[in-house]
Amino acid sequence: MNILIIIIILAGIILAFVYNRLVKFQVRTEEAWADIDVQLKRRYDLIPNLLETVKGYAQHERVTLQEVIDARSKASSMSVDISSASVEQMQALAGAESSLNGALNKLFALSENYPDLKANENFLELQRELSDTENKIQAARRFFNATVKDLKTALQTFPTNMIASLFGFKDRNFFELPENSVEREVVKVSF
Repeated sequence: MNILIIIIILAGIILAFVYNRLVKFQVRTEEAWADIDVQLKRRYDLIPNLLETVKGYAQHERVTLQEVIDARSKASSMSVDISSASVEQMQALAGAESSLNGALNKLFALSENYPDLKANENFLELQRELSDTENKIQAARRFFNATVKDLKTALQTFPTNMIASLFGFKDRNFFELPENSVEREVVKVSF
């Protein structure tokens, strides 16, 4: 009888340990997604200021400016609930982000044609902030994907997988760039 009680107590302790570990992974994944969301919103907020600065110098470059405006609008309007996000939703968001990056790259290339713009303190500060935000987004994506990897690993290992299915823990999708992404293109330098 005492052995049965000890086994039940040990099973309860193991169950609680595994459950709490899964909760930790799930919360870390949601926190990582929130970090990405914060940085994306920061970028969306910086872009209008950058565009206004460029508009004053590049009145006839409306096509490039409109591309940035459209790409920002599309990317900022996408909302992904990480607890139920499908692979398609994650890919759509990554594609919209990739399009926005491409449009911003065109905008920065455009600034090369305007020496006064390149020297404008406001433009330079906005460009630095945007660059810093891009680095933070990249770091947040790496952290998110690392937490998703930890969660996926836990959900696929024994006995955690049995406890996870018992309590309804769900897998998450990685935040990956689409195959035709601007970020995947090799930059060519020629002299």
